[in-house]
Amino acid sequence: MKFTYISRVLCLALVIVFFNSCEENDYEFGDIVTPSSIEITAEVVGQDATNPNGDGSGTVNFTATASNALSYKFVYNGSETVKPDGRMTYNFSELGVNTYTVTVIAIGAGGVSSSKAIQVDVLAVYSAPDDLRTLLYGYDPSNPTGTTSKTWRVKGEVNGHFGLGPVGGSVFAEWYQAGANEKSGVGMYDDRFTFHSDGTFEHVTNGDVFGRVNLIDQLGGSGGTVDGADVLNYSYADYSENWTLTAPGGIETLSISGTGFIGYYIGNHSYEIFDRGTPNEMSLRITDGNGEFDWWFVITSEDPAPPVPQYTYNNLVWEDDFNTDGAPDITKWTYDIGTGSNGWGNNEVQYYTDRADNVVVSDGNLVIKAKKENFSGSDYTSARLKTQGLYNFTYGRVEVRAKLPGEAGTWPAIWMLGSNFPTVGWPQSGEIDIMEQTGADKNTVLATCHWFDTGNNIKADFGQTTSISNASSEFHVYTMEWTDQSITVYLDDVKYYELTNSSSLPFNDNFFLILNVAMGGTLGGTIDAGFDESTMEVDYVRVYQ
Repeated sequence: MKFTYISRVLCLALVIVFFNSCEENDYEFGDIVTPSSIEITAEVVGQDATNPNGDGSGTVNFTATASNALSYKFVYNGSETVKPDGRMTYNFSELGVNTYTVTVIAIGAGGVSSSKAIQVDVLAVYSAPDDLRTLLYGYDPSNPTGTTSKTWRVKGEVNGHFGLGPVGGSVFAEWYQAGANEKSGVGMYDDRFTFHSDGTFEHVTNGDVFGRVNLIDQLGGSGGTVDGADVLNYSYADYSENWTLTAPGGIETLSISGTGFIGYYIGNHSYEIFDRGTPNEMSLRITDGNGEFDWWFVITSEDPAPPVPQYTYNNLVWEDDFNTDGAPDITKWTYDIGTGSNGWGNNEVQYYTDRADNVVVSDGNLVIKAKKENFSGSDYTSARLKTQGLYNFTYGRVEVRAKLPGEAGTWPAIWMLGSNFPTVGWPQSGEIDIMEQTGADKNTVLATCHWFDTGNNIKADFGQTTSISNASSEFHVYTMEWTDQSITVYLDDVKYYELTNSSSLPFNDNFFLILNVAMGGTLGGTIDAGFDESTMEVDYVRVYQ
């Protein structure tokens, strides 16, 4: 993305002062000769007679040569970068006239070296626009001195997230574009790149990285697998560098100090921002250190979407989409009525009814309403629907799309009981809680299985929780898949619960479905003193086998 910057004229006032540090005469030890005659040139981009200080971008290209040198190391601001060809570009971004010192270390055979430094005085004016800073590291214009950061990754799940084209090409990845997840397992997709407001760049590598053969050796890591011109899974630890934003030639450019890089190491560290029009996304272009190709990346600050589960059961065998207003379908649902024994065994305080005041199908949803009212000696009413005697099944996937009550003291549940419950009782029958929510925490849901442990002659259970947002204002999908091997529970297709099933457990016989909203009791807890009424809305209930 190109911009023309007029405000705050950037002049790059260049005063080049050479001075030697530790430069030595040639001393020969067999074939080992210390590099000598180091020469450093500094080219200020855009410098001419009219603009002796350059084009205002802050970009300076350095070239180093020396007799008997095999490689070069550039040192600036405590950061070292190895450049075998002796060429290095720095983008100086500090506003005003500043003196920068760059040291070049010429390295010869056997590791012997000599060094020389150059000083450049540069006047820089470019200040990145607020929207770019907000995009990159979460800058808040209302709190400009606030500490912020943002983490990015290569967007591997889309086509064209990585590719190459000719140097200077204007077409995104003209020659090659990687397919979605094509580079899985090479050391790219698990990398995370964090830009901090203080100019710090952190790269979490998760132990390995991806890069260009030979060039990647500049990192000083080890191992990896050579695959043509690529090196896969090159061992390299997490590290920190610094980042700057400049605009040489009017092109917004993100530079990382030292050997810092994004996605694929190619021996260059300045990324042109080709496009940033999509929220939380940038397209970057960079020329490799060999000057052979331009490499392209799409990076995003959004977390990757969770993988779509590969469910075992996909044949729809039973459903209620609640499309007919009025009472629930009597061929599919029946009710528990009253207060049960000891508040349905949980000290619940509501009276369950089958009245339209408490349960109705309206506008495509089943609505279960808990109310504060005096009814048959209870202070609250609600409803509990079940498929007992109407639909019972063994194994399958249950999917329920629902919106939960939000008031303190409500205890919504989507669950199942063993069909032999009337004869063997609980917990011998087994219970599968697909979704429960306590009355005190409306940002968490629970999945639990209960059974009787015959070996120890005690009740047993296993439960897990997951966080949820907007449970009472938005519909979410609660899914349970039940096989002879396991019981697995998902929230919006993200797995958070799994119990290993076995022949010793009661989860290998028929169960029936239950939907209800309880008040108070074991999980409902203290009811809000101002409670009037609250609802659970169910869009559909589906069973797949």
